[in-house]
Amino acid sequence: MNMMKFVNVTFWRNSESAESHTKMAHSTGLVQAILFEAADRDNIGGSAYGGQRSICCTPDLAKLEGCKQGEVIRRPSSDDPGWPVVVDTHFSANHLSVKLDDEEVHITKTGMYNLFFISCDPKLRGLAMSGKTIWRNPGGYLPGRMAPLMRFYVFMSLAYLLVMVVWFSNYIRFWRDILPIQNWITLVIALGLFEMTLWYFEYLNFNSSGVRPVGITTWVVTVGAIRKTISRLLILSISMGYGVVRPTLGGLTSKVLLLGLTYFLASELLDISENVGTINDISGKAKLFLVLPDAFLDAFLILWIFTSLSRTLEKLQARRSSVKLDIYRKFTNALAVSVIGSVVWIGYEVYFKATDPFSERWQSAWIITAFWDVLAFVLLIVICYLWAPSQSSQRYAYSGEAVDDEEEAQSLTKGSDGDVGMVKIDKDRNAGVSSAFSLEDDEAEEDKRE
Repeated sequence: MNMMKFVNVTFWRNSESAESHTKMAHSTGLVQAILFEAADRDNIGGSAYGGQRSICCTPDLAKLEGCKQGEVIRRPSSDDPGWPVVVDTHFSANHLSVKLDDEEVHITKTGMYNLFFISCDPKLRGLAMSGKTIWRNPGGYLPGRMAPLMRFYVFMSLAYLLVMVVWFSNYIRFWRDILPIQNWITLVIALGLFEMTLWYFEYLNFNSSGVRPVGITTWVVTVGAIRKTISRLLILSISMGYGVVRPTLGGLTSKVLLLGLTYFLASELLDISENVGTINDISGKAKLFLVLPDAFLDAFLILWIFTSLSRTLEKLQARRSSVKLDIYRKFTNALAVSVIGSVVWIGYEVYFKATDPFSERWQSAWIITAFWDVLAFVLLIVICYLWAPSQSSQRYAYSGEAVDDEEEAQSLTKGSDGDVGMVKIDKDRNAGVSSAFSLEDDEAEEDKRE
């Protein structure tokens, strides 16, 4: 059974309000706690003669609704006359504070519930409160919209583990032919597995204890921010042709590292504000302040990635490296699909939240968070497939030769006249080499300029 419990909830009024009453007076101020399901929100409050809706009972509403003036207007739910639940707490005499009884409210119906503390007494303006409420579902303390994520992280951990086993077995098997870019892919897979496992245990701890320790949650989101940063830098480095059309990033290394550090800080701040010590969405203005830098950096990264991809494709076409060109075209297509999917999903997320202000679709809210982890995993799978360790890994590595594809060399030797074929090979190879040298010179000049 679901349960909500008040723990040390205390209300404080100002001294002016307290001193307006004598020591012998009773019930000198009323505070009401009202618990209701989001679907029954129209059962709270009312309006008189088509005027503005009021939560508190006014003289006109007392005549129309039959409510008691100075109290919250409550109409019984059609499903359960005992709901919404109202708990009254009265100040006594001229006391500054009053404590609400530590009682439990049992909830038998699944839904999204809201708890409001309301005082209709104008003398209690500026009322303050302290204490906490404990909410527990039959399966634990995880809120209903977060509970499915715990199972989701189990599946994601198993998925990353499977990828790690397959990838690492090939990594060890062909370790002599490993490329630098494949080392970074290994790191991203390991970080992904570590992050998903940590999220599961963080949620498991929250579900069993009812609290989210700041240290544990901070550690989890930091690992996630590192994984996201390295993943983006990996995609950017691949797009620049690192290890394929250039041996290093050259003069761009410092800029790439600076962008990575900036992105890590922006992502870390956003994730900490959303997860550390909280279970609710952060306020609109605060979230906008933190989301905008993260979104701007993502947009800048996408622009830089596709600009770099365009240059890399042009160089591979000039060098006539058909195998590398095919890999990069597949990578470009996968990246384009993921970007389009991201934009569509952002639009859906905005629509989802705009059309559900009372969180009544809480049962499917977990999908909003899960989508981004699934998208990152799918893109990682594509990268693993395209750059999988193998005996021919070195064929995809950087080479000063323009014609480094054995299949291309074989196709050039085909012909009725062997001598002519050899002349064509030499001629094309010389042309290719000169083309390669000119491209490398341009690359060096470009790095210097940048």
